[in-house]
Amino acid sequence: MTENTNPLQKYFRQPSVYIKLPSGLDYPTEVVEKSQTGELAVMPMTAMDEIKFKTPDALMNGQGVVEVVQSCIPQIKDAWQLTSYDIDTVFLAIRIATYGETMDVNFTIPNTTENGQHTVNLPAMLESIQAQTIEHSFKLKDLTFHIRPLTYKDMNLVSLETFQQQRIYASLRDSRIDDEQKVKTFDESFKKMTNLTNEILLKNIKHIETENTSVTDPAQIADFLKNVDAKLMSEIQQKLQAFRMQGSVPPVKLQATEEQIKKGAPTTYEVPVTFDTANFFV
Repeated sequence: MTENTNPLQKYFRQPSVYIKLPSGLDYPTEVVEKSQTGELAVMPMTAMDEIKFKTPDALMNGQGVVEVVQSCIPQIKDAWQLTSYDIDTVFLAIRIATYGETMDVNFTIPNTTENGQHTVNLPAMLESIQAQTIEHSFKLKDLTFHIRPLTYKDMNLVSLETFQQQRIYASLRDSRIDDEQKVKTFDESFKKMTNLTNEILLKNIKHIETENTSVTDPAQIADFLKNVDAKLMSEIQQKLQAFRMQGSVPPVKLQATEEQIKKGAPTTYEVPVTFDTANFFV
């Protein structure tokens, strides 16, 4: 390997944040490279990274986000395979390394039309995420569900498909096509989203334990999901949705002012903090 002898090398970006991934999963080395400390070094974004993070097409298909993550955290070799439990920690660390330890969150005060702003302490948020205990199974009745977390690729697929279907619904409302064609297009779109939802649901379940055996065959699990009653299915979906939120940044709890309360705001309320590209550069 040729040694870098660039005299400007000492001015290159350096790691400024070190993180452990909340999932605690032992990723394959082709996904996340191992380190002796178990921590990943995080560097600030380059100017090229910022451009990628602001390019709509690259963001829409997820490729821009993946390239930025791998640029800022070189030990991550395949960001597509990061689990949902680790995504917020990765984005949060890159945000801290690039722009500093605080971020302004803009929001609408509940039950009012007023806008609010709150400055959050990002290292404290990072610490709160990393203090979470990630659960990998839950029990309903006499069944124990073992969870396989969704990957960033899975999450991006759902987001992209949802966006595309929303565009279809909007175009149907505004178009002049006849009602029969509208119904047909809507049905096709609905079936596509239903199939994707079922596919993601199946991916999310690693195996199911009964009192006597462990079911790992995806076909048998799919058959089970297809034939359970609506109440149990609803409980499964609610549990899985809660599990997907593990590793996420917790909402900020705020106290309303007297003036805000007079205008209809609750005494206390929560403001979600997300690290999507809409607010990453705020």
